[in-house]
Amino acid sequence: MKKNMGSIDKIVRTSVAAAIIGILYFTNQITGMAAIILGIFAVVFLLTSAIGFCPLYWPLKLSTIKKKDA
Repeated sequence: MKKNMGSIDKIVRTSVAAAIIGILYFTNQITGMAAIILGIFAVVFLLTSAIGFCPLYWPLKLSTIKKKDA
C-alpha cells in the first residue's frame, strides 16, 4: 500500500470525522440507520487518515501528496 494522501487531505478527513462524531454524540437527533451510516463514515475517514491511504484514490490513480510530503 503506497501512501496517496497528503497532509491537508488527512486534516480535512480527521476534521470531518470529528464533526460527525460530535454531532452523533452531543445531539440525540440522529438515531437508527442514519447514526450507523454516519458512524461508519467517521471510522473510515479516521482510519484512512491514520494510514495515509485512500482505497478510492488507488483505482483512479489519484494522489494528494505533494513532493515535500513524500
